[in-house]
Amino acid sequence: MSLQSFLSSLPEVKGPLEKNLPFNTRLKWTLIILLAFFVLSYIPLAGLSVNALEQFEFLSIILGAKFGSVLSLGIGPIVTASIVLQLLVGSGLLKLDMTKPDGRTTFQGLQKVLTVLFIIFEAAVYVFMGGLSPDASLPPNGFFIMQLFLTAQLFVGGILIMLMDEVVQKYGFGSGVSLFIVAGVASQVMIRAFSPLTSAGALAFGSGQPATGAVWVIFSSFISGDPKSAFIAASGIIATLVIFGLCVYAQAMKVEIPLTFGRIRGYGIRWPLNFLYTSNIPVILVAALIANIQLTARLLQNWGFPIFGTFAGESPASGLVLWLDSPQILTKLFTSSLVWADIAHALTYTIVMIIGAVIFSIFWMQTTNLDAKNQAKQMMASGLQIPGFRKDQRVLETLLGRYILPLTIMGAIAVGLLAAGADLLGALSRGTGILLAVMIVYKLYEDISRKHMADMYPALRKMMGGLKC
Repeated sequence: MSLQSFLSSLPEVKGPLEKNLPFNTRLKWTLIILLAFFVLSYIPLAGLSVNALEQFEFLSIILGAKFGSVLSLGIGPIVTASIVLQLLVGSGLLKLDMTKPDGRTTFQGLQKVLTVLFIIFEAAVYVFMGGLSPDASLPPNGFFIMQLFLTAQLFVGGILIMLMDEVVQKYGFGSGVSLFIVAGVASQVMIRAFSPLTSAGALAFGSGQPATGAVWVIFSSFISGDPKSAFIAASGIIATLVIFGLCVYAQAMKVEIPLTFGRIRGYGIRWPLNFLYTSNIPVILVAALIANIQLTARLLQNWGFPIFGTFAGESPASGLVLWLDSPQILTKLFTSSLVWADIAHALTYTIVMIIGAVIFSIFWMQTTNLDAKNQAKQMMASGLQIPGFRKDQRVLETLLGRYILPLTIMGAIAVGLLAAGADLLGALSRGTGILLAVMIVYKLYEDISRKHMADMYPALRKMMGGLKC
């Protein structure tokens, strides 16, 4: 069996018969998949022992996962498979012509195969490395069988996520990967802002215990005469709104290069180069690296080898993991517990985020055909050229070189600074999550306003038109 026939035989969600689905149909399927995602995320893994699931909080944001549920893997396998394939194609190790339908079909098929393999691999790693483990009191045979059972549940959850992503791609807005990330971040922000539950999970009203939601903390603190706690809670909400606004502003910034079609005189376009040139990819990779270092450090500590530092409960206590964890600067400032070591800690964390984002941004730009040479080649293939210059790829490459590398570096510094700032200021979600959510929603807004403005509900059309203006 050839590779093409094998890939074409893989199970998939059948696409719609209509070429352009109406807005109402796409909205319906998007909401159905979103509801299914939330329902599945609250189905616990059968046979799971009491695990320290808080250690996965960092990963859960960028993976759209709900650890301890059947969706514990989230979009991790899909994203990992996509990144690996893009790097292989971009570096030339895998020869695929992405400009042709056959090349794109092969890429999608290979991504599905890799996704299934990563689902199996990641499920086994989480279970057999002790991250999501069964009750340790089980006999050896029973313990191993329960590990296999947990791995099977994670495999089923991973396959469901992969299929739901396909449904959203073909019948909804954007992709399931983006939808699940935004859903996770929005859920975390809403819970931290409005949750009426106590830290023990009971309803706060009438229990005598304070609610964990920041809005309730503000009201209850003022009523009880504790303005300091109210200011701390309010600072998290304000920080979230400020970071959100700055992310939207940075996302909208771009450099537009005037180009003309050589064969059509008097007709040209403006080729946009976004200020956040490599988008949020650099800060995602930095966040994933830090999260994996924390997980590795915890496992090594459990095995008696605290090479990367130690943990006190769920919080880093010493070593590298402590310096890679963001201190709550505003909280310590309000409680008069801020010391010079905290400032040094905050500066170190910010520098790590910025330098890491710059390194990954340059790496991503060079390995995914976003550099000046490949962008110039793409423009030449589209028949574009610089007005007033002869049609020469080297001229285009020289012009783009003045913008692409500076934008790559400055954009990476901006996203690193925004992510670190949100973490240090105590925003209601991690800075990485806020960046992801804003950029995904902004891109989704642009796509919907461009493709579906005419057939959406009148109220939505009026709102989208007003935002566009």
